[in-house]
Amino acid sequence: MVTSKLLIKIYGNRERATHSAEVLINNEIKELDASAEFSVSDDNWLTVDITGEDNEFASNFLVQKYGTPVKELLNNESYHGLIRQIHDEEIVVDVGVLVTLPRKNLTVLGNGTAKQIATRFGIIGHMPVKIKITDENKNEGVFTKEQADQWWSWKKSDQDRVIANSVTRSELKAAIKKTGHSRDIYGIERLGLMEHMITCRENTDGPGIVAAIGKLVKGELGVIRTSN
Repeated sequence: MVTSKLLIKIYGNRERATHSAEVLINNEIKELDASAEFSVSDDNWLTVDITGEDNEFASNFLVQKYGTPVKELLNNESYHGLIRQIHDEEIVVDVGVLVTLPRKNLTVLGNGTAKQIATRFGIIGHMPVKIKITDENKNEGVFTKEQADQWWSWKKSDQDRVIANSVTRSELKAAIKKTGHSRDIYGIERLGLMEHMITCRENTDGPGIVAAIGKLVKGELGVIRTSN
């Protein structure tokens, strides 16, 4: 048996989030000779015990894809993380320890306060991100170039996007269907365990989708408006 602690945080409705995690991970390893048992650590990270002939391969695959919480940081190393807090002067990312991304390290995403930048790119709590450490002694970092490029590609596309957290894919689809907006979106993409992105059609207004489904989903919603 191989035990892996993954950078997947169980939050909100614990039973619902844990069930979603089980479905997600079982789907990831369904083609392998591996089976998983799940638990949640004291600090709310998902822990997976994997058995079977492919247990080591499955474990390495999951850690590579989702990351694992770390306790020590190394300069210039990149880590998977989750958005923890958004303030005027900084964004805080949880990689196992908390890493601060000060305003001076966010210039690649444009002008404004850290909170304004987060609003511009639909950055909300629990959103999975990739960061690179710039000062291990101060626990400071910066979003990786790959991460920044991803946000800019969404911003410069022809479609608005809506980011949602603390919601399952089925719950999000149900909210969209109930409000009559099914024809206004291209689809829903999973970003993390309970974090998803709605891609709107060209002539659909992202804030309008937020206004429509906001009362039906319990999580936080962010919007990326196109710059075209």
